Amino acid sequence: MSSLFEPLTLRSVTLANRVVVSPMCQYSAEDGSANDWHLAHLGQLALSGAGLLITEATHVSAVGRITPHCLGLYSDANEAALGRVLRFMRQHGSGAIGVQLAHAGRKAASSVPWEGGGPLSDGAWPVVGASPIAFAPGWHVPRELDADGLAEVKAEFVAAAQRADRLGIDVIELHGAHGYLLHSFLSPLSNRRGDGYGGSRANRMRFPLEVFEAVRTVFPADKPVGIRISASDHVEGGWSLDDSIALAHELKSLGADFIDVSSGGMSPDQKITVGPGYQVAYAGAIRRETGLVSMAVGMIDQPHQAETIIRDGSADLVALARGFLRNPRWVWDAADALGAEAHAPPQYARVRPSSRSTAPSRR
Repeated sequence: MSSLFEPLTLRSVTLANRVVVSPMCQYSAEDGSANDWHLAHLGQLALSGAGLLITEATHVSAVGRITPHCLGLYSDANEAALGRVLRFMRQHGSGAIGVQLAHAGRKAASSVPWEGGGPLSDGAWPVVGASPIAFAPGWHVPRELDADGLAEVKAEFVAAAQRADRLGIDVIELHGAHGYLLHSFLSPLSNRRGDGYGGSRANRMRFPLEVFEAVRTVFPADKPVGIRISASDHVEGGWSLDDSIALAHELKSLGADFIDVSSGGMSPDQKITVGPGYQVAYAGAIRRETGLVSMAVGMIDQPHQAETIIRDGSADLVALARGFLRNPRWVWDAADALGAEAHAPPQYARVRPSSRSTAPSRR
C-alpha cells in the first residue's frame, strides 16, 4: 500500500492522504475579500483529491497584509466573501480545508510580485515589527510593537481564528515563517528588543508562543492547529535548526498538532542551496527530536519522491505549491503512479482508473 495515500488523523479531522495543497498567495483580493479569482483558484484545487488544502496567507488585519491585494479575515465583508468560496469547496471537494492566518510585520506595505514586490512608495501604510529594523535597505522601518500593540495583534489573531471557526474551517495554520511578524520575533536578525520579548531565545519565542496559545484556546478543541516556520534563516547568527527544535518542543506542549517546515525569508543575505526536497531534512530532524507531526515543503513535485519522504519517516505530510499550479490533478497522477486511489468528483469520474473500462458518454 502507498504510504502517501494512507490516512492521517489530527484530533477529529481525518485526512484521506498525506498530500497538502500548500498556501499560495494570489495577491488578487479586494480590501482583503476573496472574489471570483479565489473561487476559480481554490475551487479547482478543492477538486484535486488532496487530503488537506490550506488557503493562502490570510491576514488578521489590514495593516498586516503583505500587499494591498492580499487576502484577509479581519472584517465581516472578508468573512462573507471567503464563506462564498468555501461553500463551493465543501460542496464539491473531498479534503479538509485549512486557513493560514498571517501578519506580514515589517514586510507589509509591499507591491505585488509582478510589479516588483518591493516596498510601496504610493499607498503605503505604517508597518509594525519586533524592532525598528527594516527588512532591507530602502524598505519601510517598522514601528516596534509596545505592550498595547502586542495585545492588539494577539487579539487580531484570536478574532480571525473565531471567524475561521464560524466559517467551518477544519484546520488553522499560523504563519510563523518567511520573515513575517511571528518569525521576526524569533530571529535575532530582526529582534533587538530590550524587554521580555527580546534577547534570549526563550524571550524571542515568547510572543509567537503566546499567539499560538491564544489561537489554540479559542479554536475548538476537536480541530487541529499548527504552524509554519522557517527552520533556518540561512544567515550566520540567525535563527537555526536547533532553535526550531526548541520551539517545536514548546509548541507541542501547548497542543500544536503539526509543524509545517519551510526556511528562509528573513534576510536578503540568505544563502540557500536549492534543489529537489531541499527542506525535507529540516522536517525530518524536527519530527525525530520532538515527535511532532511534520509537514515537508519545497520542490516536492514527483510522486515517488513524495512517497519516499513519507515511507522513510522524513515527514508525515508533503505540501506542494508550484506542482499544483502546473497540474491541479497531481494527486490523481500520483495515485496512478503509486497504485492507489484518489477521490474525483462524479463529473470527472470517467478519467479515474476504475472507470476507464467504461466508454465516455458522447451526449
